[in-house]
Amino acid sequence: MGKRGPAKTPTQVAILHGYRKDRINTAEPRPAAVEVKPPSWLDTSARTVWKHLAPDLIAKQILTGWDVEAFACWCDAVVRRRRAARALRDEGEIIEAPVFNKNGEQTGVRLAANPWLLVLNQADAQVQRYGARFGLTPSDRADLSIGDAGGDPDADLLTG
Repeated sequence: MGKRGPAKTPTQVAILHGYRKDRINTAEPRPAAVEVKPPSWLDTSARTVWKHLAPDLIAKQILTGWDVEAFACWCDAVVRRRRAARALRDEGEIIEAPVFNKNGEQTGVRLAANPWLLVLNQADAQVQRYGARFGLTPSDRADLSIGDAGGDPDADLLTG
């Protein structure tokens, strides 16, 4: 059986949140400093999402070599969510589905929920779940603070 309660906040995110020092795990294992690259299985659209946010997360040591798969899953879920949202916009949330008799002949149509709704809901849940792990949800971002950052707020996606 897994641990009970909510998942712990990653140390780097806890630091950015300004947690009390006694609540930050200073003995957390640290991954080796390696070049963090998107995995080869990511498609072009997901790589675009990766390139948009990964540099900032890498600079803050939130995205490391150990986190590549989880962040890639987030990028993939973002793309699936966008694709489902476009399909729903084009097709509508309610569609006409064929009705068949026991011989496999179509006997009419019925109104049904568009299957893209399921894809959208699942991808949305993944985006929220993985995004929270990297401090990418709106509530996490609202709590982030790196102290005296200065500079152009638009240049920093997590603190801007």
